[in-house]
Amino acid sequence: MTGGGPPVPGVLAELREKAAARLDPVHWDFYEGGAGEETAAAENVLAFRRLALLPRVLRGAGQADTSVDLPGARARTPVVVAPTAFHGLAHPDGERATARAAAAAGAVLITSMASTTAVADVTASARSVREDAAVWFQLYLQPESGVTDALARRAAQAGCTALVVTVDSPVFGRRRRDDRNGFHDLPPGHATENMRGLPGAPPGGTLDIAMSPALSWDDLRRLRDGHDLPILLKGVLHPDDARLAVAEGMRGVIVSNHGGRQLDAAPAAVEALPRVADAVAGRIPVLLDGGVRTGSDVVTALALGATAVGVGRPVLWGLAAEGEDGVARVLAELRDDTAHVLTLCGARDCSGPTRDQVVARGPRAVTGC
Repeated sequence: MTGGGPPVPGVLAELREKAAARLDPVHWDFYEGGAGEETAAAENVLAFRRLALLPRVLRGAGQADTSVDLPGARARTPVVVAPTAFHGLAHPDGERATARAAAAAGAVLITSMASTTAVADVTASARSVREDAAVWFQLYLQPESGVTDALARRAAQAGCTALVVTVDSPVFGRRRRDDRNGFHDLPPGHATENMRGLPGAPPGGTLDIAMSPALSWDDLRRLRDGHDLPILLKGVLHPDDARLAVAEGMRGVIVSNHGGRQLDAAPAAVEALPRVADAVAGRIPVLLDGGVRTGSDVVTALALGATAVGVGRPVLWGLAAEGEDGVARVLAELRDDTAHVLTLCGARDCSGPTRDQVVARGPRAVTGC
């Protein structure tokens, strides 16, 4: 199996093909690859294909409103740009181009700790387009709490309106494509700019991003208590972890298997979504990323309990294929298709789709549908 899953439709298929032709094959493998046999990566896409939407008719809903309220953001679309690393490998403008396109679309951008552009430059690029552009900062808790604190302060000073703490990575996933290609560091001319100038970094240099299985809820509490930005947890699949997130004052959870790049045995994100949504019971927003390729996928996730969804690889396809314009095309396609599907399902807005409108196409049903 491959991380891409089945063919993607229309605009996304065009951009994916163009990106594959333009990128260095090693960098293409980095973006597309998953952990292990890449089962989880493929299943993220395939799981949506096993689901259908039951439309409601004669609802008098009018034209669908795609706007959503999220922590620190009022977005014009329920499609969030998920955090992905190393945009500079896809296009010379890197994360700056992504930020401008997201801002123009009215989409929340979650910029990665592993960005090739410093967070202050990402937010400045977004706000060169829209003063109220919302940028969240994705963060891995670091074994040295001083490094975590410094990163959180930088994000706040740069104008980020939330922290997204990725919690599914006690160790790096085993990615066979990267091992085969020997791709374990950025090429000359690129760096993880957010890791520059941190406590313990060499003069003018960067720290490596560290993973540690010793990190715990205590480390998360330390971050929560020391900073004012709202925190969302990314990589939640078990409903008990979602309940803990609510109890610990998190402002949202993101149901995600890391794009299939960590535990290859993990379920598809959409398969885990209903139980997490039930556990949260509306107390905080639930987002999802992994496998979203169409407006129907977006509406399916909304019906199963998500407030919004993240897209990662399609944004990279657009960036590699056509730079800022390509990212804008991806976001416009998903926004417009979402509005179209909402209308066909009889929904007035993103809160309209209900779980009873999601049915299985075959013998395998999503748990909780």
